[in-house]
Amino acid sequence: MKFPRSESLERLESTVDAGEPIIGAGAGTGISAKFAERGGVDLLIIYNSGRYRMNGRGSLAGLLPYGDANEIVVEMGHEVIPVVEDTPVLAGVNGTDPFREMEVFIEDLRRRGFSGVQNFPTVGLIDEDSSFRQNLEETGMGYDKEIEMIREASDQGMLTCPYVFNEEQARAMTEAGADVIVSHMGLTTSGDIGAETALDLETAAERVQAHHDAAKEVDEDVMVICHGGPIAWPDDAEYVLNNTEGVVGFFGASSIERLPTEEAIENQAQEFKEIEF
Repeated sequence: MKFPRSESLERLESTVDAGEPIIGAGAGTGISAKFAERGGVDLLIIYNSGRYRMNGRGSLAGLLPYGDANEIVVEMGHEVIPVVEDTPVLAGVNGTDPFREMEVFIEDLRRRGFSGVQNFPTVGLIDEDSSFRQNLEETGMGYDKEIEMIREASDQGMLTCPYVFNEEQARAMTEAGADVIVSHMGLTTSGDIGAETALDLETAAERVQAHHDAAKEVDEDVMVICHGGPIAWPDDAEYVLNNTEGVVGFFGASSIERLPTEEAIENQAQEFKEIEF
């Protein structure tokens, strides 16, 4: 583990004390990680959706049976961790994976240089009122397994930054030892493969605030940041941070690696095509 939990937390707290937002970035490739780090992000998170996203597929591919999510994050660690110089790298862990002894797997991630974890893929993205979600919960593959994964990682001294989707989950994850609660507003909008269905920013800010307040009821020291849905661009994140109290940052995956890549490559190709000779 490159960064002990205490050092990671000290860095994040110093960022907040300096009046700066905590910015986490998803990295589906080594080059994404390298240049997000140069841009000054505080955390890098790698998980299976990053690979799918940077291969032109929607991020929700990470929730479907297209590959072994936990094995993919280990493979991606080989690509990302060696090019990162001074930023904690977190693993997106599929906590509901019935084929992993989670205590052993977390220990292996630590040995490989990961400094923390996040719960992804997460069943939290599946509608709680759907029969599918209810069946997952009833058959031992529910959100409670993700909570237990976060508890195990916390017990092993890793930084824990779980996604939460409602107030009950915010409280439960904080009780499990979460250091940073990531208030998830759903699949990120914008771009070629982004969602079209999402909350408006005002509603998103209200929900983020509710998650913040629930987490703080459990632990006043827990940090809360926002992610997803309509919070796609820097102006969106700025709106949410300015319309909430105590929320201290933003985590961007599509927002930091997919959306800029879509625009930059398209524009560069167009400029080459406009060469006159």
